[in-house]
Amino acid sequence: MLGEYQSAIGSASARCAIATYKGSIKKFFMAIGFASARSAIAMQLGCPTEDDRDKPMTVDALKEEIFVNSNENTLLIFPEAKRLTTSIRYWLEDMISAGARVVCFAVANPGRDIFLDMLEIELDLPSDRHIREVMEAEAQKQGLKIDKSRLAELQPLAGRNPMLARKIIKNEALGLKQDKPEHTQYVVIMPIILACLMSFGIVRFIGMGTGNKSLYIFGGVSLVTGMTLKQLGSIKGARKRLGQ
Repeated sequence: MLGEYQSAIGSASARCAIATYKGSIKKFFMAIGFASARSAIAMQLGCPTEDDRDKPMTVDALKEEIFVNSNENTLLIFPEAKRLTTSIRYWLEDMISAGARVVCFAVANPGRDIFLDMLEIELDLPSDRHIREVMEAEAQKQGLKIDKSRLAELQPLAGRNPMLARKIIKNEALGLKQDKPEHTQYVVIMPIILACLMSFGIVRFIGMGTGNKSLYIFGGVSLVTGMTLKQLGSIKGARKRLGQ
């Protein structure tokens, strides 16, 4: 993308940096020290950060400078979009109006202001092979020698989540016991439940047609009881995706 856009893109290379908000709006827009130089949007886009008197610009001046120097060839990517403050999101509205392209990554769509206007694309889950490669890379980083059979045992604990894959290898390096998955993977059995309930309805109609009160009562009571349990089982509390 560097060949096509004037980019501030999440990458660890020398020409790019991760545009992630970490509590300081000024560091988010302008580098203060070497560590923050890799995450300052103004530095990545080549915008000046000092005024005519060689003094650092204010945050509002930086926003205006970046806005003036942005066009349809400007690309902004935010790996942690949920961290963006209200003022940053309002500024991004102006950037989008100026033609800049904005890509935000989040576990779930926050569902407010700019996120309501943006196209939502759900990424495919990583393959098992990719998760295995992540675990092997993390094991090398931790200096842990782990064979393929042990990796096969640990992989189901991570599911399709690379973050959990790295965490599980770290736990393995510390010798922690791991036998419970931290992710959620389940099969939807609602069609089976509905089919069973409908079978009780069939028994009820058979009892009604043949005049068998036992079948009629049994089918009716079973159907009502099953529907009641189904509704009670659908009661759920607040749920958040991993990372929220």
